[in-house]
Amino acid sequence: MWIYLSLASAVLLGLYDVAKKQSLKRNGVMWVLLAVSVLSSLLLAPFFRLGPAGHFAILVPKALLVSTSWISGLAAMKLLPLTTVSTIKASRPVFVVVLSMVIFGERLSLLQWTGVILALTALWLLSRSSRSEGIIFHKNKGIWWMGLSVVSGVASALYDKYIMKGLDPMFVLCWSNLYVAVVLAVVLGVKNIIVRHRLKSRQTVLVNSTADIMPGSGLLPEEAGSGVERFKWDWYLLLTAVLIVLADGCYFYSLSIEGAMLSVISLVRRFSVVVTFVLGALLFKEQNIRAKAMDLLILLSGIAILVFSS
Repeated sequence: MWIYLSLASAVLLGLYDVAKKQSLKRNGVMWVLLAVSVLSSLLLAPFFRLGPAGHFAILVPKALLVSTSWISGLAAMKLLPLTTVSTIKASRPVFVVVLSMVIFGERLSLLQWTGVILALTALWLLSRSSRSEGIIFHKNKGIWWMGLSVVSGVASALYDKYIMKGLDPMFVLCWSNLYVAVVLAVVLGVKNIIVRHRLKSRQTVLVNSTADIMPGSGLLPEEAGSGVERFKWDWYLLLTAVLIVLADGCYFYSLSIEGAMLSVISLVRRFSVVVTFVLGALLFKEQNIRAKAMDLLILLSGIAILVFSS
């Protein structure tokens, strides 16, 4: 059962990435993340309940890891093609598999190892395919943001395995999402305060004429291009929130099932790369699709072996 929940989570994650990419057209990174987190908490409101004492100390670290992964991942998504982002994100299972074996003592069967090797080979080939798009990895800011997203995402996955031993999946989903919303609200507030302070300190000439103010924005020209952003409603935000709630719900319940293996779940969830890849190619007309398609077939083969052997 846990393997099918992992697959469902993967498909939903792929759709979530596409909806999130669309929502970036009207809002900045922080507003998208905060809006999606708040909407997700509202969707989960009927399921909130009090839990064990001290859960704050357990779930706040998770919220910090998730927030770091989301912020850096979405910053990368704004700077890179969606197919490239999904490719780099797919490298997360490499680290999760290795660390799961070291930390949790997980062991894979011979057939499962075959699936893992095929999947990791596909991920390596995918990373090579991205080079032909002219992206210089060590000089591109988007790549560095994506690297931070991968590292914090791996840490979050390992932490999930640890905390799910004693907590109810729905409880973790509800409260961790709420704490993420709080963290993002604080980060956005601090960011805007810092930006406005810098603008104020740099401004040497007092602008009194209304002609110097951006029409309808209430911001000075310097503020409008400085990172101080205003929120614009977009129905893609609600769709994104629904998709991530369903994806995380399937994920947490799969982890809570007896015998579930984090290493396998993490690899299966990377099936989301295929969903994101296909929709990214169709909706955003991205390049180098044919070369990456062959790599994805290998990835699918590895995931299929993992599913049937588990």
